[in-house]
Amino acid sequence: MTAVLSVAGSVLGLARDQALARLFGAGGETDAFLVAWTVPEFAATLLIEDGLAFALVPMFSLALARRAQGAPGDPVRALVGTTLPRLLPAFAAVGVLVVLTAPALVRLLAPGLPDQALAVDCTRLTATSAVSFGLAGYCSAALRAHRRYLAPAAIYVAYNTAIITAMLLLGGRWGVRSAAVGVAAGGCLMVAAQAPSLLRQLRRKDTEPTSTPTDATAQPLALALFATVLLFALCRQSQVLIERFLASGLPAGAISHLNYAQKVAQLPMTLSLILCTVTFPVVARAMADGDTERARQRVERDVTVAACVVLLGAAVVIACAPQLVQLLFQRGAFTPADTAATAGVMRVYALGLLGQTVVGALSRCYFSASRASWYPLGAMAVGIAATAAVGAAAVGPWGVTGIAAANAAGITLTAALLLAGMGPRSVPVRVRRVLAGLARAVPAAAAATALGALAADRTGAATGSPLLGLVTGIATVAAVFTLTGLVLGVAGVAPALRAARSLVRHPRISRRLPHGRIGIRLPVRARSRRAREVQGFEGDAHPTRPDHRPPGDDRPVGGDVPLRR
Repeated sequence: MTAVLSVAGSVLGLARDQALARLFGAGGETDAFLVAWTVPEFAATLLIEDGLAFALVPMFSLALARRAQGAPGDPVRALVGTTLPRLLPAFAAVGVLVVLTAPALVRLLAPGLPDQALAVDCTRLTATSAVSFGLAGYCSAALRAHRRYLAPAAIYVAYNTAIITAMLLLGGRWGVRSAAVGVAAGGCLMVAAQAPSLLRQLRRKDTEPTSTPTDATAQPLALALFATVLLFALCRQSQVLIERFLASGLPAGAISHLNYAQKVAQLPMTLSLILCTVTFPVVARAMADGDTERARQRVERDVTVAACVVLLGAAVVIACAPQLVQLLFQRGAFTPADTAATAGVMRVYALGLLGQTVVGALSRCYFSASRASWYPLGAMAVGIAATAAVGAAAVGPWGVTGIAAANAAGITLTAALLLAGMGPRSVPVRVRRVLAGLARAVPAAAAATALGALAADRTGAATGSPLLGLVTGIATVAAVFTLTGLVLGVAGVAPALRAARSLVRHPRISRRLPHGRIGIRLPVRARSRRAREVQGFEGDAHPTRPDHRPPGDDRPVGGDVPLRR
């Protein structure tokens, strides 16, 4: 369900970008809104996706572990009572600060932007996301720690629906400001989608909320943890600032081309990190219980599978970039020239998707023990410095393509540093095993990209249909990646094929019983007397009588007797 809702949110995100491109194109008006959109983008990263989640999920996991161990009162409600009243005023203060400093903020973010007044108006409208996204992120972290994923996965469905509705209803009257209104309304819907579920988790009638903890060391450690994770997320999101700062001096539409290319190129990364998002509470709970071996196995498998998924997606993006952009955006005010520019940038962006996924997966490990860790912040700072340096040198000769290349280089460097630092600072991941898995997947993705691009281009040129070219390219990439992955032994390819084969051969596989011991009537007739007795006890409404047991069998009827399939 998490995957389904996440995909639905991503599809609606594409529909949102399509509506933005169709209604307002890729000109100066759209550039002004995208500069203002920096505020909700930062808020989403800091408060929902990375920063606040990295701090709160381990804290809630530790509180749940203490509750399971029989700690007095309710540690979970005590945690809410000590953190939420302190965070909410901070969120509100940031929102007010953004409203007051909007003109200076726009000049800082995009000094070369032509229509700065429009960007200031949109920035003030989106400033409400500091509060709404903060509350939404808090609810998401608490629910994920409780292993409740449905409501957190639905927030981007509500968010993007609000933006699309606002643009369609108010776009003709308010222009691109309607999208900013949709951002404000969407943030409120994100909170409304999760609040009822969180209240149900916190409403416990058997315990009373405890008083504020008196441990003198608890609060400084919490503040240090919040500082490290928020600075890490802020540093990571500053890539967007560097890109838009450098692109603001280029011709009108450069920021829009970067935005559209980034949104589509990052879809494989979003899908690959669904697994890490869902299992992050598992890793945090294992660390809270002191089970580092379980945490290590979980992280190694997550990184390997996520890398396999993102490499397959990156191969599709690079091979079919022109067809993707043409089908998604080329209508209304979005011209063929915009398609060519966006497709070129998208292909370069996709080169950094593996680094983005590795950073997203490993950064969770550094904060899974609910303690401050400055190493990931240092690694991200080095990557950001590389992005700025490469971007400043490449923007002159290569324009937006050089900016995208700088992004890929910086995030790949950060991923390498985070992987090299795994060990005592984090979950003790076996780096060589992870690298061996990546070394098998990268050649498979490269071969799939080359052949997929050839098939997509030739089919599209021969038929004149970008849709046929896209379908052919995707099919070629999937086939080549699967075959090459089987030959090279890429983790995850063979199990995926076995699962698909089982689904094809057994359409009703969900009704098969994975264990011998059951709690329902078997769909086949039991042949042996002992099997009939166990089936009668565990499957019938009335248990088998004791006098039906074989002579000399004094075990309880319905004991732990496994049945063979």
